[in-house]
Amino acid sequence: MKVTYISATIAFGTASFGYAHPQARAGWVPAGPNDVRAPCPMLNTLANHGYLPHSGKAITQNKTVEALKAALNFAEDLSAILFEAAVGTNPTPNATTFDLDHLGRHNVLEHDGSLSRADNYFGPGNQSVFNEVVFNQTKSFWTGDVITMQMAANARASRLMTSNLTNPEFELSDTGSIFSIGESAAYVTVLGDKVSRTVPKSYVEYLFENERLPYELGFKRPATPYTGDDLVAASNEIVALQSFPQSPGKGL
Repeated sequence: MKVTYISATIAFGTASFGYAHPQARAGWVPAGPNDVRAPCPMLNTLANHGYLPHSGKAITQNKTVEALKAALNFAEDLSAILFEAAVGTNPTPNATTFDLDHLGRHNVLEHDGSLSRADNYFGPGNQSVFNEVVFNQTKSFWTGDVITMQMAANARASRLMTSNLTNPEFELSDTGSIFSIGESAAYVTVLGDKVSRTVPKSYVEYLFENERLPYELGFKRPATPYTGDDLVAASNEIVALQSFPQSPGKGL
């Protein structure tokens, strides 16, 4: 399956947003008792740094675009597509904002076979909680100091196989599969180098385990924008590199 149709799967036109580019904010405060968080370590990280509202609530399209541009230099049209997908998880009809915990609604965008979360079957509502056992399996496939796309593909395939074998209600929708692939592609090419398709393992472990950008380890905001084409190309590479002993389930 080639992932060549992100904008067709999550239909949203290219947009232009008139906002002043904010100063990068490296400060970090962990989530408090009244804050909400998502199954996505990167969005949680952006909230902890204050790029997104620290509460994790009432996130607008402009805030999403601004945050992803300020922290990661995402192209505006890609950020708009991602917002449109996220706002679709808000259970309120015709919503124009989303809260991070809306992203935990099972089988909307959240999916089985996460790299760092237990499946919904093992604890509904806990998908926003980091699971060390799950992440240790993922990390076991990062066999060098630098993570390659092959390592990322191997880790994703292993997590899906384990989920399928241990979760009697395992399911992966087409949309869930696209996001699962994109998540593996993104941690390599967003935190690392989108040209060489590599990333220091320390950056990725630090982000997942602390929900904090690895500035202290040398991470810097990318100099060139990260586009939808970048994500599609990296996602297609994950698909091409992964292999399963046998087809373990729908949408893999």
